[in-house]
Amino acid sequence: MTPFELVCAVLFVLAIVHTFSTKYFEHLAHLQPRHAGLWHWLGEVEVVFGFWALVLAIAMVAMLGTKAAVDYIDNRNYTEPMFVFAVMVIAATRPILQAATALVQWLARAVPLGGSLGYYLVVMVMVPLMGSFITEPAAMTLAALILGSRFFARNLSTRLKYATLGVLFVNISIGGTLTSFAAPPVLMVAAQWGWDTPFMAATFGWKAAIAVLVNSVGVSVVFRKELAALPLQTGTKKNAAPPVPLLLVAVHLAFLVGVVVFAHHPPIFMGLFLFFLGITHAYEHHQDRLILKEGLLVAFFLAGLVVLGGQQQWWLQPLLMGMSSDAVFVGAIALTAVTDNAALTYLGSLVEGLSDSFKYALVAGAVTGGGLTIIANAPNPAGIAILRPHFHEGVVHPLGLLLAALPPTVVAAAAFWVFR
Repeated sequence: MTPFELVCAVLFVLAIVHTFSTKYFEHLAHLQPRHAGLWHWLGEVEVVFGFWALVLAIAMVAMLGTKAAVDYIDNRNYTEPMFVFAVMVIAATRPILQAATALVQWLARAVPLGGSLGYYLVVMVMVPLMGSFITEPAAMTLAALILGSRFFARNLSTRLKYATLGVLFVNISIGGTLTSFAAPPVLMVAAQWGWDTPFMAATFGWKAAIAVLVNSVGVSVVFRKELAALPLQTGTKKNAAPPVPLLLVAVHLAFLVGVVVFAHHPPIFMGLFLFFLGITHAYEHHQDRLILKEGLLVAFFLAGLVVLGGQQQWWLQPLLMGMSSDAVFVGAIALTAVTDNAALTYLGSLVEGLSDSFKYALVAGAVTGGGLTIIANAPNPAGIAILRPHFHEGVVHPLGLLLAALPPTVVAAAAFWVFR
């Protein structure tokens, strides 16, 4: 361990502590109105890792020199932050959202449950599983927007809000494992280990689908009285947005598919995204406000995690690779809570000669723990950015999220381990 590696580890720990302290900064904004803007900024959970990445860059300049700092930052891979930004903005547009909502309503009619209970259950099951095809960030964006407008904005209890968030994050993390291209931790190893979509569906996907269903039914049963008492919104209010023409919906879906297909090629998917912005400007009367700010904040968070997390390999990889196949499953779940799950599987992909059981345990553990914290899975910041305004003082308490995510995490762990 060099002095610089120690500094990197300390900064990483401070960043994690910061994510658990955002409520304190929001409280400071009320106590010290003179600096309220600064405290509000530091209280934005999406800002945390970007801020500490800046501190790391300054430390690197001071300890290793400007050239070393510039070379390191230049050589980081920022494809994922750019992709999440683009897919978030597209998935959150009115045409896509209306199409997804119509599909959910059609499926909900087949569920004979009172009030909003059936609708809630369909959202919690179907949208995370859709993440295997439209990618997890897009599924998270759609689910958060639907839940935000249909449920969170209607005075739900705080317990139900946190329970929903915990189950949603876990379901999104495991729901993308039906294919080999939708879940970030799977993407990191799919090509290296030869895991294609049929392999993922047969090895991980059906187990994930069982866990998603059990988690969704579980939270629905626990809060059935509150959900059944909530009238189902039909979307026919006088002030409801008029239906978007089918051709425009098809165009938006084509852009979404294009961005997903070229997710590993930033020049292409960002080019498609710029063309998409032109379409939205040409048909403004069929659009709501684009979530550019929220998307940029999430991208900033993920880019900061790329910069800060890239210096943790010196302790993380030996710790991970020193475990047995059985231990790495539990270890990956725990480590995912304090670092991005895609980073864990990426470190595993660098090691030659891993057994099939070790590979399975590593990936299963990484996706299982993806709902425990905001940094555990790349789509989580997107969900937080969209749903956070519906919480008290606009703050999602990390401990509340952790406690809410533990039961569905145990269910997912059981599904992957019992059927291994």
